[in-house]
Amino acid sequence: MAGPAFRAAAVRVRVPATSANLGPGFDAFGLSLGLYDDVVVRVADAGLNIDIAGEGADNLPRDESHLLVRSMRTAFDLLGGQPRGLEVVCANRIPHGRGLGSSSAAICAGIVAARAVTIGGDARLDETALLELATEIEGHPDNVAACLLGGFTLAWTEAGAARAIRMDPSDSIVPVVFVPGKPVLTETARGLLPRTVPHVDAAANAGRAALLVEALTRRPELLLAATEDRLHQEYRAPAMPESIALVNRLRSDGVPAVISGAGPTVLALAEPGQADKVALLAGEGWAANRLDLDVSGASVLPLAP
Repeated sequence: MAGPAFRAAAVRVRVPATSANLGPGFDAFGLSLGLYDDVVVRVADAGLNIDIAGEGADNLPRDESHLLVRSMRTAFDLLGGQPRGLEVVCANRIPHGRGLGSSSAAICAGIVAARAVTIGGDARLDETALLELATEIEGHPDNVAACLLGGFTLAWTEAGAARAIRMDPSDSIVPVVFVPGKPVLTETARGLLPRTVPHVDAAANAGRAALLVEALTRRPELLLAATEDRLHQEYRAPAMPESIALVNRLRSDGVPAVISGAGPTVLALAEPGQADKVALLAGEGWAANRLDLDVSGASVLPLAP
């Protein structure tokens, strides 16, 4: 069978940062945030050339081991074959190792770019297949679902396959992220979780997760109660004591706040009129950023002039 044909022109892909869990929605909920990595990919005659600017420029690999390139290669195999060469330019803005979905962004950028440079790629790799492939590479669907689909997502696996639904978050919610200077490895944070939890805590989280769907989409006044968690945040406190302390301090002031993903970033879901004030509450040692909600997810955009 003949291999795929590739576009001569470069393609530009933009992928958003994401916050997973959102308190009680452990490994299921994701929220797409208005902070983006941009990738430009062109099929070349031979070789692999990678240029990286921004986050990770000093330490990310510039060879086949780069996560974005590995994701592209996996997608190309499913699309029918590899191109002769690749030129990749990355403009990274999502902090690495901070719980804002940088690895999911790289994975999604890679597979979306591979599909975009392949003629007929949309037919060979549809949206369901994209999610399944991204989940296979990442290992869990929560961040990649939000990155691909945008908005507020609920992801799960069914018969071994990743599935997700997308909902529109209320436009009266303003995300504020508090990013610390030092990262925490996801593996470290996951290693602190117990194998079992008390039934009463599991029941409490189930109720709060159900409430969070209503709070995020229609009734943001319920967010403080809806973001309460008993399954993972306090167990991870030894790896990020300052982050847990900030979450508790914000919540005591009535601000819905959670650990973003595996941390150590703290996410606050503020009211529009209070977001700038909330951003000042962390103090020194934190980079506070008021963000928009992203509703588009991973997108193929025109090349900048």
